[in-house]
Amino acid sequence: MDKLKDKQPIGAVLVIGGGIGGMQASLDLADSGFYVYLVDNSPTIGGVMAQLDKTFPTNDCSMCIMSPKLVECGRHLNVRVITNADVEGIEGEPGRFSVTLTRRPRYIRPDRCTGCGECAKHCPVTAIDAYNEKLSKRAAIYIKYAQAIPKVYLIDREQCIGCGLCERVCLAKAVDYEESQIVEKIDVGSVILSPGYEVFDAHLRPEFGYGVYPNVVTSIEFERLLSATGPHRGHLLRPSDGTVPERIAFIQCVGSRDSNCGNDYCSSVCCMYATKEAIIAKEHVHFVKPTIFYMDVRAYGKGFDAYYERAKSEYGVRFIKCMVSRIREQYKTKNLLLTYLNEEGNLVEEEFELVVLSVGMVPSKTTMEMAKRLGVELDGYGYCKTRPFEPTSTSRPGIYVCGAFEAPKDIPETVTQASGAVANATGIISQARGTLAMKKEYPEEADVASEEPRIGVFVCHCGINIGGFVNVPAVKEYARTLKNVAYVDENLYTCSTDTQEKIKNAVKEHHLNRVIVASCSPRTHEPMFRETIRDAGLNKYLFEMANIRDQCSWVHMSQKKEATEKAKNLVRMAVANARLIQPLGEIALSVTQKGLVIGGGVAGMTAALKLAEQGYEVFLIEKEAQLGGNLRNLHYTLEGEDIQAFLKNLINRVTGHPSIQVITNALVVDFVGSKGNYSTGIMVAPTMYYRKIEHGIAILATGAEEWKPTEYLYGEDPRILTQLELETRIANQPDEVARANQIVMIQCVGSRNEERPYCSRTCCATAIKNALKMKELNPGANITILYRDMRTYGLMESYYTKARDEGIIFVRYEPEEKPSVSKNGQELTVSFLDRILKEEMEIKPDLLILSSATISRENEELATMLKVPRTAEGFFLEAHMKLRPVDFATDGLYLAGSAHGPKLISESISQASATVSRACTILSKEKILVGGV
Repeated sequence: MDKLKDKQPIGAVLVIGGGIGGMQASLDLADSGFYVYLVDNSPTIGGVMAQLDKTFPTNDCSMCIMSPKLVECGRHLNVRVITNADVEGIEGEPGRFSVTLTRRPRYIRPDRCTGCGECAKHCPVTAIDAYNEKLSKRAAIYIKYAQAIPKVYLIDREQCIGCGLCERVCLAKAVDYEESQIVEKIDVGSVILSPGYEVFDAHLRPEFGYGVYPNVVTSIEFERLLSATGPHRGHLLRPSDGTVPERIAFIQCVGSRDSNCGNDYCSSVCCMYATKEAIIAKEHVHFVKPTIFYMDVRAYGKGFDAYYERAKSEYGVRFIKCMVSRIREQYKTKNLLLTYLNEEGNLVEEEFELVVLSVGMVPSKTTMEMAKRLGVELDGYGYCKTRPFEPTSTSRPGIYVCGAFEAPKDIPETVTQASGAVANATGIISQARGTLAMKKEYPEEADVASEEPRIGVFVCHCGINIGGFVNVPAVKEYARTLKNVAYVDENLYTCSTDTQEKIKNAVKEHHLNRVIVASCSPRTHEPMFRETIRDAGLNKYLFEMANIRDQCSWVHMSQKKEATEKAKNLVRMAVANARLIQPLGEIALSVTQKGLVIGGGVAGMTAALKLAEQGYEVFLIEKEAQLGGNLRNLHYTLEGEDIQAFLKNLINRVTGHPSIQVITNALVVDFVGSKGNYSTGIMVAPTMYYRKIEHGIAILATGAEEWKPTEYLYGEDPRILTQLELETRIANQPDEVARANQIVMIQCVGSRNEERPYCSRTCCATAIKNALKMKELNPGANITILYRDMRTYGLMESYYTKARDEGIIFVRYEPEEKPSVSKNGQELTVSFLDRILKEEMEIKPDLLILSSATISRENEELATMLKVPRTAEGFFLEAHMKLRPVDFATDGLYLAGSAHGPKLISESISQASATVSRACTILSKEKILVGGV
């Protein structure tokens, strides 16, 4: 990095991979003053998320919530989308890289193609549609999916017969059969890898009959079967005969947690997406009876356990703990017979109409080959090698990673890590901010204040989210009858790029001065639609949304007639409101380019340091006398890293940074302002003097704490410890710990119950970490872990395997059969039911370790002061669980670390870095518009 002091870094960043991680990274970069090259080897961006029907645990339509990001990537001045391209090599050093790209021909000129689809209508060739997982056909000239970015067709030359029909019918003269490959060089300051993943090839598990039995499908194929844009337009039909399946089996861990296929890691998402698919199938067809065959239910994320419990109690999803050994097909019915060993040890054969294989994540061969070309190290599985305290840094300086290429993860973790990678990628080139970025110029705003309202109403089908329950054509015709409505239209997806163009054209052609979109939630889509009408020359506040999805179709799925009438009423209300709305002005205010971080743990210190590296002054407030938070009580990671050495270095870097002002013993007492201009008052001990801090953004990283158990005789015997207390004792008194020969650990103490119906996420990994450490101290120790589900997700699974290999015994218990602890004199006894032996067992341990819940710190007063929401459990609530995981609903306020929910150190670091990336979208601007007034 020292070489950069003599050279001006380049203010552009290359993002490789256009899935949700790549899009998030690109938009964060572009909105904070950098030019972006977003490169994808697919013809379009969107990645796997574009194929999903819904997302857990909110059941949001995947395409609906992703569409605004697709649209923004496609129209952002500072994002150049380069699809159908490969990165051949990167030369140079951090800050000044030269990248070689190869762009494969589309045989369609992007500057001429209008995306009308006339060519595909006339194409005589049909080919297998990879987007629909080979369950349907497409033409040889095609676009990947309806909302695709870029909205440009391409010709599959392997299928094309060269008849020339598409060229003759194309009025735009966009077809170019002679187009050839183009090699291009671009210069960037840093690189972010977000190439995503592939799903495991289920043919490699032949005992399940995939590819042989037509009614055995993979989970991604099942997503397409459920989707409104899928082969059956959202009707759940099985492949063999087009009938509706009643009994559906989901088989977990296909291609994951399996050493036979080389993937002995957990894919992190399969348990939850199977649960989601079971719920959605039940919502599609009420008589469906889903059964999930699982090894452990890994519902470790925020809101996941509640979702899992709902699946059982409200939807009747059956969960059976076992691995199915084989599948046979009945010749006449094409039904499937599953053979498995149940928990009672009995061999069972059960019949199903459809089987879904929950296939895991694997790195693609093309991604691994690219990593080799770029000089980036991979681990033994083919994932990008990183370190626990630097989760987005690759082995090559200046190149960063995010998403499922770093390790298997779900959408919120990917989005968080994408923003975190941005903070690192821009930290090394922060002085080049704004040197290449372009400023958007809007058309002159039409003066419509004195005009009679001319309202345009756009009604959305939202696939079948709305159209499956609301009679959209009837709502459209009703809207025509309303006063001042000058134009009405209906669209399959109003959030798609082509519909944005339709809206702009309708505003101009029909002289509309008010726009209403009757679709989904303004929380996710209003900013995009406002930007669209602003591009059309209207004041952005002349926009209204009627939420006929969340407030109508979703809550009235079984009352279609009533849902339609309610949708009409919602549209009528929106029209009535639109008649009264007036254009509003906005005021340009200077931004206070300083940041405030509340909380001095690992998340807070990381956020402060990363923000300072961006060139901004930071105030770091900690209510305790010293920095460190929970890290002061931790000593080693599961991977064996020294936490105290890391903490000491982090504190030194923070306290020694000239742009960071650390204020300990400080308490927030008042807070006012809006994004870009906040003012916070603090009281500082011991003199309790008052101080006012002016800042543009605030990051809340107030942490969490270990719950002190009220069960299992905790506090009544010095041999009964929490995991945190055990770790301290291992670090400080290893000889004493080594004398323990019989150790019992009990999981889920205070978690996953009525009082705290969530998983504390880190407990399983912590138990294994400490158990392995105790085995190092005393190899002959007998360690028994009593658990409900072992949730060592992702690459941590290998340590679970190691623990079993080292003789650590794992015994499962049900919540209604919890272990009991008794004390007779000086003798401790732990009693539990062994479900395999079907016997009550007793162990007299030397140490009893309780894996206690992680609970939120007392933050109600702070939350009230800052007007930010909390969950029922007291953790801070993000703006959107999937796509805004570190933002509060209030612009300029962010959350990080275990204040958001229980998490690992690496996850807190990623989230803290992500808040910095999001904060820079505000702090990077000298002025912002606020209003409207």
